[in-house]
Amino acid sequence: MLTFVLKRLASTIPVILIAITVCFFILRLAPGGPFDQERALPPDVLANLRAYYHLNDPLIVQYLRYLLRLAQLDLGPSFVTKDFTVAQQIAIGLPYTLIVGGSAFFLAIVGGITAGIYGALYQNRSADWLIAIVAMAGLVVPNFLVAPILQLVFGVHLAWLPVGGWGDGSIRFLAMPVVVLALPHIARISRLMRGSLIETLNSNFIKTATAKGIGRRRVVLKHALRPALTPVVSYLGPAASYLLTGSIVVEQIFGIPGIGRYFVQAALNRDYGMVLGTVVFYMALIVVLNLLVDLAYAWLDPKVRQR
Repeated sequence: MLTFVLKRLASTIPVILIAITVCFFILRLAPGGPFDQERALPPDVLANLRAYYHLNDPLIVQYLRYLLRLAQLDLGPSFVTKDFTVAQQIAIGLPYTLIVGGSAFFLAIVGGITAGIYGALYQNRSADWLIAIVAMAGLVVPNFLVAPILQLVFGVHLAWLPVGGWGDGSIRFLAMPVVVLALPHIARISRLMRGSLIETLNSNFIKTATAKGIGRRRVVLKHALRPALTPVVSYLGPAASYLLTGSIVVEQIFGIPGIGRYFVQAALNRDYGMVLGTVVFYMALIVVLNLLVDLAYAWLDPKVRQR
């Protein structure tokens, strides 16, 4: 298992390095900069700022210096927010992002698997068609459209839930952003689970277990569920990635003080350090989540460990 983990980690290093390189040079080569304001700074002040942050050095020197910082686990300074480094700002917003993203991830898994099992067991019945319609709606309607609809219905007209903000962090404030984030993944997981379980239930070993007189519930839970979960588990890695990147939009719409809001503000302010640091942090988090998914996949299918 240790060899399997090391192989997975080694395969991610080139991907991370390429992503950092592309993001670094795109930010540096784009017009404008972190010190461009409506009212231009005096030339001597601007020159001192650029010298302080080494922006006058050749791009390759800046790039190598940034890689050296990363090797020391240092995400560098923020060019706009002087009182906080990039790591400190991420640490402030991380708990909010993890709470919202983690809740949405849990809801997506439980809701998607449950709906998929129900659809497979009641295949081509009215309940199955209803689940399919809801799943299709969750896939085709983007979250930036679902969010304001929920805000209008449940926040403005019915006044059941707060329109936005964090408040005391209770379920009232979390309900809408979590549902908006989880809805498309509930749809995808339910379709994956339904198709996989139907295929598994038609397998020979399931027919053999049924012929021996084993009850339907025991057949599903003990014999069919584990192999049927394989494609669902393989999707959880990309799902976690989508939840993290999707939270940027949702946090902005609902006014949640997570990493996503810092990222949007940094992008608007051309804060090189914060944008690049957030990208690096998200990539590291996604690598860890994908590794956990790979381990779960290897547990479900031991043949994967030999690849």
